[in-house]
Amino acid sequence: MTPAHQTETLAELVCSNTFKSVEPMHAHGLLKAEMRLLGSIVLQAADQARIPGGSALAVDRVVFAKTVEARVVGHPNVTLVRGEVTSLPSPAVIATGPLTSDALAEAIAARLGVTSLAFYDAIAPIVSADSLDYGRLFKASRYGKGGGDDYWNAPLTQPEYEAFVAALIAGDQYQPGHEFDKVPYFEGCLPVEEMAQRGLETLRFGPMKPVGLVDPKTGREPYAVLQLRQEDRAAQMWNFVGFQTRLKTGAQQKIFRTIPGLEQAEFLRFGSIHRNSYLNAPQALTPHLSARDDQQLLFAGQLTGVEGYTESAATGMLAGLNLARLLAGEAPVLPPATTMLGALYRYLRESEPARFQPMNANFGLMDPPDPPIKDKFAKKEALARRAMQDMAAFAQEVVEIPA
Repeated sequence: MTPAHQTETLAELVCSNTFKSVEPMHAHGLLKAEMRLLGSIVLQAADQARIPGGSALAVDRVVFAKTVEARVVGHPNVTLVRGEVTSLPSPAVIATGPLTSDALAEAIAARLGVTSLAFYDAIAPIVSADSLDYGRLFKASRYGKGGGDDYWNAPLTQPEYEAFVAALIAGDQYQPGHEFDKVPYFEGCLPVEEMAQRGLETLRFGPMKPVGLVDPKTGREPYAVLQLRQEDRAAQMWNFVGFQTRLKTGAQQKIFRTIPGLEQAEFLRFGSIHRNSYLNAPQALTPHLSARDDQQLLFAGQLTGVEGYTESAATGMLAGLNLARLLAGEAPVLPPATTMLGALYRYLRESEPARFQPMNANFGLMDPPDPPIKDKFAKKEALARRAMQDMAAFAQEVVEIPA
């Protein structure tokens, strides 16, 4: 067992006991709805183990794990073998999660390349483009490099900056509950709150450096700047440059929304720093998440660079489907990128390898409606409706689901 597990039951939930929202207007709810169309046994088990949790799919951990295990070992074609795996068999699906053992991690690195495997997350928040107040931001690249206006910049005055630093220092931080999650900080990848504690001016000479950025509204450099970098082709997601953080999600929303232009920011991904073995999927894997030299050696779950129970289960389900197809002599398949699951797979295959970081399900991954819709709720409604239609068609073509 890993240091996080307490039982030998399959599908033990080691962190939260919730699979997040079931509302289809929420990204995780949409992904679940798509998974149901594909016949997910994980969601079937979650339904049987469900406990009150509002719009979240919260479960009794023990009932859930036992239900999944009973479904697996009860299948006539499944033999459960317990023991440590230290090599990469083929055909196989490798889904070892964030706490891959040292021996197996070494085998993966040797097979896919040493640079293909990371051992901790250092993630900055991502916000939705629709939620930014562009009247308070300005477009520019430092010293006019690149396209000259590649970044959105949030300028801060001295009082705004000093208040922001004070809030960072006082912010509620995530405290690791396990020894394995106590990641050592690297000087080139410090949490912003750690930098703030090193002195009032530290951030202003680091990720909030204003040098080379002239605010056209004032004709001079601001006192400090938060830069936002485009994260996707459609410019729907914007990443906080250099803002990895261990603040809790509530603190991130409260503190980062004090930055000018981000008062109504919708967070598509929160920042984090924690222990997490994951592959550089766009560099090391094929579009259906197999080794490049062996289509029948597939990877799934958090190891591939997705975040969360639901996302991990979804990739595992698709990996199983594709391995079955490959063994039957058929080509692997992927859902269209208009679905949440398909959009996640597109992110894993098309991200820039040098900047790749794990990602959770969010509407920013999906292509915007055509024609564009300004109202946020109506836009998500249109995206969800399109996704369900396209996933239903995909499921009908590729999945045989028992009645």
